[in-house]
Formats: sequence, structure tokens, C-alpha cells
Amino acid sequence: MQGGSTGIGYGLKYQARCIADVKADTDHTSFITGTLSLKEENEVHLIRLSSSATELVCEGLFSHPNEIWDLASCPFDQRIFSTVFSSGESHGAAIWQIPELYGELNSPQLEKIASLDAHKSKPKCILWWPSGKHDKLVSIDEQNLYLWSLDTSRKTAQVLSQESSGILHYLSGGAWDPHDVNVVASTCESSIQFWDLRTMKKTNSIEHGHFRSLDYDSKKKHMLVTAEDESGIHIWDLRKPKIPVLELPGHAHWTWAVRCNPEYDGLIASAGTDSTVNLWFASPPSSDDLSSKRFCSFTESPLKRVDPLLHSYSDYEDSVYGLAWSFREPSLFASLSHDGRVVVESIKPYLTRK
Repeated sequence: MQGGSTGIGYGLKYQARCIADVKADTDHTSFITGTLSLKEENEVHLIRLSSSATELVCEGLFSHPNEIWDLASCPFDQRIFSTVFSSGESHGAAIWQIPELYGELNSPQLEKIASLDAHKSKPKCILWWPSGKHDKLVSIDEQNLYLWSLDTSRKTAQVLSQESSGILHYLSGGAWDPHDVNVVASTCESSIQFWDLRTMKKTNSIEHGHFRSLDYDSKKKHMLVTAEDESGIHIWDLRKPKIPVLELPGHAHWTWAVRCNPEYDGLIASAGTDSTVNLWFASPPSSDDLSSKRFCSFTESPLKRVDPLLHSYSDYEDSVYGLAWSFREPSLFASLSHDGRVVVESIKPYLTRK
């Protein structure tokens, strides 16, 4: 099903790519986003859905000195977030804190808690501990993976361990396994590498794909969803990583981002450079199904092609790069197109179609 947007919009002043759910805000449906302007002072916007759920309200607007290429909200403190940024040939990664009484200040300034300055090549993303309060975080640059200890009270970040991806691999992003906090997955040009953080060694890989984005299914162990340039969306059972268990068509152009719903099993949102956000229902077989006689056809042909498109949101004028589900209200997601347009959509009309 295709159609225009029925969602709630909010406009940034400049172009942007990054948006994140403020998971630690348990009282409001909140998102944080940052801009990507070459010439102007960039901005971080803290956005909240109004109590009537009819408009998006800017709760905080803060200047940021560089173009923001990655942004992630701290899972245990709603005023803390991370950015990966660049300006010309320079680049960096940092942890920031929103001032406590920002709503009462004329021009509130972000406080830099820590600079993740050990990177020798261009940083790509920062990963927070998957759930709960913890001092560990991971940063990934083009050639290395770092495990950090962050002390927000002392405003320090210390490298605990670091490992190179190897001369033939160019890292571009990653995700932290919510079911096994010792495992992080990183994307390369043509593979996904899995790392054991205890040893900082690679333990497994998925080969022969051009991966743009990945996300773990927080409801099912061993399940990973990937977005790829030419072959759409793949769902993997990591116990059998050679062939995906499901394939979705993806987008008319590059599928840029993919996100699993934090609550509703099988619901996946994807965003693409075809100026579209797609909502999918694709529940792969469980481990019981894989071992049962009634699913023997699956074992004979592991790749099952389906097209379970629930809805396609096509009322965008530019490529959609940012995508985030609300943890507080899982029936809502926010999308961000390159022209700086934020749209929050409700998927409630499509939940009964599962």
C-alpha cells in the first residue's frame, strides 16, 4: 500500500541525516536530531510530541560546531548524547550534555563531557550499552573498533581496548547485540564482522554484501536485519550466517536505514534514497520451526522471498536517511529526510493487518 504522509511534521533549518529516540525520557515521546550544514553553525534539536499528540514541539535548540554525521542518545540519561562530526578535513567524536535548566536559559550551550580523541582515522559511529546504566560504550572508525569506559560525573572517557579491522576492511557502522552484550557487529564494504568485546577478536562474519545499515531484533535472539545497496533487506539467523532466512524487496533505490520495532514482533521500518519510508511485517521462522518437520521446505530452500509491505510513506521531497522508533510508544517512529524534515508517524492503523 502506498500513500502520502499523514504524520506530524517538524522542519530543521539545515540539511540533516541523524535522528535518535530519547529512550531515557520516560515521561515524553522525544527525539533528538542534528544538522549537517557546510557553511552555517550546526544545530541540535530536542523535539517532543505534544501531550495532545498533534504537534512536534522544540524543547531545546543548541549550537553544535561541526557537521553531525552520527547521533545517539544515552539510554540512561535523557540529557546526554553522542555525536560523530566533521568539518572539512578534521573529524571527531564526543559525548555531550544538555544543561539541566536549558528551558530557562536564553541561549543554552551544550557541555562537552568527553572527547573520544583516540581515533586515528575518521569516526563513523558511537554505540551505547544496549540497555540500562553502564559505563561502557563502543566507537567505530574506518579502521578500528574501540571499547571505552565513560565516567559522566568526572567527565572522562578512557580507552579500555582497541582492535584494527585489518588493512582490507573499511568500517562504516555497527550495532550492539542486545541479547549478548559481549558482541558488536560492524559493517564493512562487503561484509559484516562480529566482535567479541572480551578479547576484541572477530568471531564470525557475513560475507558478499554491500551493507548500508543493520539492526538487531530486540525480541528474538540471533536475528539481525540488514539493508543493502542492491538487494534490499535481508533477515539473518546468526546461527546460520551463510544465507539469509528472509529477503524483502527494499526500495526503488538504495535502502539506507533499517530498524526493528522494539515491541511488536516482525515489524520493520526502512528508509531509502528513493524518498520513501516502508513499513514491513516480516517474521522469520523461530528456532522451533527450523527444526520441525512441518517446516522442512525452509531447510531445503533457505532463502524465502516475500513481499509483506504494510505501507509505503512516499510524501518526501528528498532522500530519507534518519529513522528511529519510539521506545516509549512503539507504535510511533520518526523519519528524517536530507532536507531537514522530521515526520512522526503512527503505525496503529496497520497493526491489525499482521
